[in-house]
Amino acid sequence: MYKFDTNNTDHISIGLWFLVWEKQVQNKDFESAKKLFENDVVSFGTWMNVVEGIDKLYSDQWKNIWPTINNFKFVTNTLFVQISPDRLLANSILFWNSTGYNKNGNSFKRNGRATVVLKRSNLDNSWKGIHTHFSLNRGVPQESFGKTK
Repeated sequence: MYKFDTNNTDHISIGLWFLVWEKQVQNKDFESAKKLFENDVVSFGTWMNVVEGIDKLYSDQWKNIWPTINNFKFVTNTLFVQISPDRLLANSILFWNSTGYNKNGNSFKRNGRATVVLKRSNLDNSWKGIHTHFSLNRGVPQESFGKTK
């Protein structure tokens, strides 16, 4: 079974990784968030096709989304984790919630799901993101304009 296991130290460390990133998204702390990822991260999402590198992930995705939303939260009780036999690579899938805003400043539920692949060079090192894919749930507006009211 791949569901999050609260007795598994690798699963716990991955869950904590998501909680740290969640706070960085909430605080729009781009520089700290970059440190959670490898420089050669490969990603795609709402605002970008496939991009390579943490600077492109920041400029093409994060800076276009994070300032326009509030209340970002990973739903960690939906976390699924697959870990390689050597425990150095992990695939993680979970849901997330946020508040988006239409052009008039009215809020809407902006929810979706994410896949994040993490790696570490040895068992004593912290996890680093090497791939992200965020997608909105069906029917959720593709664009948020930030709170204007």
